[in-house]
Amino acid sequence: MVYLWVDGNDTPWRRKRDAAALARPLSSDLARYGDVEGRYRDNDELRYSLRALSRFFPEHGHVYIVTDNQTPTWLQSSQQVTLVDHRDLIPPSSLPTFDSGHIESYIHRIPGLSERFFYCNDDVFFGAPVHLDDWFSPEGVYLTWSDDPVVSNEPLRRDANSLDNACRLSKQWMQDHPGAGQDPAYQHTFRTFAHAPRPLRKSVLFELETLAPELFAMARSTVFRSWDCPTIVSDFVLRWSLAQGRAHLREYPHAYVSTGDGNVQNQLSALSQTFGALAFFCINDTTDNAQDNDPRHQQVREVLQSLLPLASEFERSDPDPEPRFEHQAVATQHCSTLSSAGA
Repeated sequence: MVYLWVDGNDTPWRRKRDAAALARPLSSDLARYGDVEGRYRDNDELRYSLRALSRFFPEHGHVYIVTDNQTPTWLQSSQQVTLVDHRDLIPPSSLPTFDSGHIESYIHRIPGLSERFFYCNDDVFFGAPVHLDDWFSPEGVYLTWSDDPVVSNEPLRRDANSLDNACRLSKQWMQDHPGAGQDPAYQHTFRTFAHAPRPLRKSVLFELETLAPELFAMARSTVFRSWDCPTIVSDFVLRWSLAQGRAHLREYPHAYVSTGDGNVQNQLSALSQTFGALAFFCINDTTDNAQDNDPRHQQVREVLQSLLPLASEFERSDPDPEPRFEHQAVATQHCSTLSSAGA
């Protein structure tokens, strides 16, 4: 299991982000919603995502949490968990970065990662018992579309969200590389993929890093999310795998909650009623620049606590937590070698 996690209230991290924002050129290619508070806010989602993991997928294997020199205060030091710092994965010349798409492009380089793994943002949760055959096929993985409206078949748009533009960029790359192994019968689908646990194969990511270095370079060029950069893990890898016959589509019962919507209370109520029958769900913080004491955030925490009330083995019992995690020396050395090989 690989998670990305950030605490947007951490003072040193905020200083770093503020300095990077001040240095951003006036002609910035910042994506729509590319640097809003909701992108970085920690509302305890990871704690509850790990509770869901423990409940529904007890044989999950090792957990890697990719962070920017941060540790959740509640996290229990464990042989099952490794904190992976950005500095252990990403070349110093590319840091800092606050774009999850940039960070995601390196996750297959985590030392010790298995060939088959799940990648999750911290706002994605398993919602029912996990059976690996439902997610991994003998030749690849299973994927599902989101319920979002169809993406329009047009060039990149500065005012579009990054996933819509990622759909367009993937289409363009596959059109420009007809000999890249895709099935001639493959037809591009103008839809985005669900906010879901991503079943991935490490070897495919390494293969594509060699096959499409220009896309990886674009994804790794950002400090903040850009409107014209590809989304490697959440779009390109998935579409290329479909075109290769290494991924297949299947339907999963799932839910998506957008906390900035006017009917978020109805969405959370529907989630509570269907919990246990959903393969997965996502609670996406779309309150953007709302204050941290916004009642919608408390409402989300209350719903998550009601659905997942039992602490997991990942949580400390110490009321005054001061967790200490040591990065494995072999991991740091290995990643430094990979990083110096070029991104």
